Amino acid sequence: MANNLQLDIPSLVQQFRQDGYLLLRNMLSEAHVQELNGAIDRIVGEEPEALAYNIYNSVERDSSILSLIDHPQLLPLMVNLLGYNIQLHISHLTVRKPNPDGVQTKTNSFIDWHQDGPNPQFPKIGGLTAAYYIKICYILSDMSEPNRGNTKIIPGSHLLPDFKPVQTDVNVPLEGELQICGKPGDVFIFPQNLWHAGSPNRSPGFERRQLFIGYSPIWMRPIDYHAASPALLEGADPIRRQLLGDISTNCFKYYVPEPDMVPLKRFWRGETSDSVYRT
Repeated sequence: MANNLQLDIPSLVQQFRQDGYLLLRNMLSEAHVQELNGAIDRIVGEEPEALAYNIYNSVERDSSILSLIDHPQLLPLMVNLLGYNIQLHISHLTVRKPNPDGVQTKTNSFIDWHQDGPNPQFPKIGGLTAAYYIKICYILSDMSEPNRGNTKIIPGSHLLPDFKPVQTDVNVPLEGELQICGKPGDVFIFPQNLWHAGSPNRSPGFERRQLFIGYSPIWMRPIDYHAASPALLEGADPIRRQLLGDISTNCFKYYVPEPDMVPLKRFWRGETSDSVYRT
């Protein structure tokens, strides 16, 4: 379903650390994009009519969405961005219909500038928040031009101590902001500590479709569910079981897993160390 592009993981990791985001082209085939959009058509058709849709735990809604969590090129990259003891954190489908008049909706047709995270927020050290989770955004509609509900980011803002935009209104341009533009099948990747916003879709005739697949350490509570459902786990191979958080009945092992509990370690290119704990 994916292309055969080989990613230069070390260079991409370095770029990600510096800029706070990656934009990768043509990571999904045209056929895969069509399959996903067919699933989205069905999912949206099951929801009440709205200008904007935010659908969480979307991996439960269609197998084509679930298939993205272990994308053969992007998963090894994610392992080297965040570590090999990771899980699926969130699968958030967003659809924004054209809203040129800025009609207020209950379903967040746009989102002002923010960092992702809990309330209260993640702790800071020296004015900086670490990357606790990272999201891959799959672009599934034509967002090759600005003002189609594109995600806005401030590159490098994850490295600025105690940074906060001079104002958080997404409708007011900020110095240094960037609208992520891409075609169906492109992806962009960013951590929760990068300042970003969901801009309004002001473009008649263009619908925003973006699917956010996020990952976090396996010791963190996921957003999608308390535990993966039997339906998600059915037929899952060891890698997908790890991503779905099903590694052990021993809760302690989520902090110090045995090597065979984290098969994603095969993709890791960094240093490793053994735990001092034995249970």
